[in-house]
Amino acid sequence: MIRFEDVSVTYGDGSVPVIRGVDLTVPEGELVLLVGPSGVGKSTLLGAVSGLVPHFTGGTLRGRVTVDGRDTRTHKPRELADLVGTVGQDPLAHFVTDTVEEELAYGMESLGLAPEVMRRRVEETLDLLGLAELRDRPIATLSGGQQQRVAIGSVLTPHPKVLVLDEPTSALDPAAAEEVLAVLQRLVHDLGTTVLMAEHRLERVVQYADQVILLPAPGTPPVTGSPAEVMALSPVHPPVVALGRLAGWEPLPLSVRDARRRAGALRDRLTGLSPTPPFPVTGGKPPDPSTPFGRVLNRRTGSIGASGGPPGRSLGEIEERGPGRSPGSGGALAEIRALGVRRDRIDALRRVTLTLAPGETLALMGRNGAGKSTLLAALVGMVEPTSGTVLVGGRTPHRTHPRELIRQVGLVPQEPRDLLYADTVAAECAAADADADAAPGSCRALVSELLPGVPDATHPRDLSEGQRLALALAVVLTGRPPLLLLDEPTRGLDYAAKARLVGILKALAAEGHAIVLATHDVELAAELAHRVVILADGEVLADGPTREVVVSSPAFAPQVAKVLAPQQWLTVAQVREAL
Repeated sequence: MIRFEDVSVTYGDGSVPVIRGVDLTVPEGELVLLVGPSGVGKSTLLGAVSGLVPHFTGGTLRGRVTVDGRDTRTHKPRELADLVGTVGQDPLAHFVTDTVEEELAYGMESLGLAPEVMRRRVEETLDLLGLAELRDRPIATLSGGQQQRVAIGSVLTPHPKVLVLDEPTSALDPAAAEEVLAVLQRLVHDLGTTVLMAEHRLERVVQYADQVILLPAPGTPPVTGSPAEVMALSPVHPPVVALGRLAGWEPLPLSVRDARRRAGALRDRLTGLSPTPPFPVTGGKPPDPSTPFGRVLNRRTGSIGASGGPPGRSLGEIEERGPGRSPGSGGALAEIRALGVRRDRIDALRRVTLTLAPGETLALMGRNGAGKSTLLAALVGMVEPTSGTVLVGGRTPHRTHPRELIRQVGLVPQEPRDLLYADTVAAECAAADADADAAPGSCRALVSELLPGVPDATHPRDLSEGQRLALALAVVLTGRPPLLLLDEPTRGLDYAAKARLVGILKALAAEGHAIVLATHDVELAAELAHRVVILADGEVLADGPTREVVVSSPAFAPQVAKVLAPQQWLTVAQVREAL
């Protein structure tokens, strides 16, 4: 169905191809998973299938890509629209209408399908993806995960022969991700649809793949094989594979079920041992917020979204200092009491009460639309409470001048491009250093920690979604605000980049910074959070230590916890340390 013949792609004046020597075939009716570290060219390879590369992105494509016999060099994306459905990393860039139902129908209208066919397919897709209750909702009012489901639905309704999906589950909660993957399985098995998917959260998808294509490094020819074959040598792999490597299991397990069948001896070895918590809560005093620091302006909402804190030090300096307390006044960094927020006739939050202590890392979890992003927005003053109170550093956020508020709290939103406006990575980092009154090079050092190898002259728009997120994180972390809020911080990050992010956040928490993560990444919560709060329909459903909350939840338990239950192990690192 899809054929690459010695394909290379070079952008602009670059002398090194982003992808090179790609020679592979994707058979009809298979689900093929594309994996590799951030920035190796996965999105470029996917774009070559849909014709977006080079017709939309520019650059030079050498070799030949054919889809069902059509050469993508001579067929523009509109001439492939009946054959290939594409969902990119950014759902907002995908939409052309205002409401959910209109968006689901738009692709079929463009292809001239009969009204009765369109109506039937819209209803089927609404039911398949759990969107029926949202059919009349404006897309702009949906959560990030709900928008992602709408984007996927809009390419399913025309019934293309080929689906090209870039990070399709990155903004979905675990249950919604399972629903989407079940739909894709049904399309592959029952209708013979060919699915080519790039995904970093391999723990969700690798067991469903017929083939895996690994791009090991930029410009390196791909490695193709069965999931077990590729996972045995891949630098990116899910926790269950890492656990299998540690335990010496052959062949390596790809699913929790496979691992549980082999885990009896490992459970026996771990009996009587206790998992080490992620890292200690320092408590005590928050970091000193006395130094002026600048931006960040969330342009989409017109509200200040972050950055702040004392003059930045490098990660190395933070780690050398080790756990400790910074000067400042004692007490909680943030207090939320009986908070209610009503938006567009919907109760987004209801009677939420939370306290955030210095040095504490809290993971906000829950299904899409549960109110996680709204709670973060209330903490930075982007939304006004309908009832209850919010205090950050003793101030009411929505009544505090942004220049004063950003000395207390920093937010990295779901869309990192909202924080980036300069023409190069170097210019972004220089501006971040100046705004935070940090030592020159502080921001650039953080970028290098998260994603090494990004050139200074690169324009932020030319970065992958994961690389853009890393840059936005570095911009906000440069100011080291006392309270740091991150909305889906691992979206688009591979496992190595996620591990580097965890190291940075642990070092900041050890200094006394409070960190709140709104995330669907259960592995991140297990690795990093002291405490988990689960929201449902705007209310707090559970609030307690990470181990107690996630182990008791089938939806939010990490892979290691499921494999080794009833023992309370959360991460491969804990098991490795115990052994």
